[in-house]
Amino acid sequence: MDSDLEAIRQARRQELQSQGGGSGGGGGGRGGEGGQDDDRRAREAEMRASMLSQILQPAAADRLNRIRLVKASRADDVENRLIMLARSGQLRGPVSEAQLKDILNAVSDQQQEAEKVTVQRRKGGWDDDDLDDLLNED
Repeated sequence: MDSDLEAIRQARRQELQSQGGGSGGGGGGRGGEGGQDDDRRAREAEMRASMLSQILQPAAADRLNRIRLVKASRADDVENRLIMLARSGQLRGPVSEAQLKDILNAVSDQQQEAEKVTVQRRKGGWDDDDLDDLLNED
C-alpha cells in the first residue's frame, strides 16, 4: 500500500511541475504566489490522502472514492468528519465499510436538516369564493 501511495505522490508532483513549468514565464510577481499556493494545496492534499489511507480500510476507501465520483461535496464532508474524529482520538482503529456507511448516513441526515424548507401561508389570501368570482366575471 505504501508503494501505491508513493506512486500517487510522484504522479502528483510531476503533474504540478508540468503545470508550473508551462505558466512560469511572464507572470511577474504574481506567478511566485500562485506557485506557493499550488505547493501548499498539494501538500495539504497529500497530507489528507496520507491520513485517510491510515484511517480507512481498503474497502471503505474504495467506497469513498466511488462517492467522490458521484458527489464530490458529500465525499469532502465525510473526509472532513473522519479527519476530525481521528484528530480528536475518537477512532479506535481503521474505519470499516459498515462504519463509513453509518458516517454517511449521519452526514446525510445533518444535510437534510440544514436544507429543510418551511412554507408559511399568509392569512387573508385566496379562498374558494375568490376563484369563483374571478372565473365568473361577466
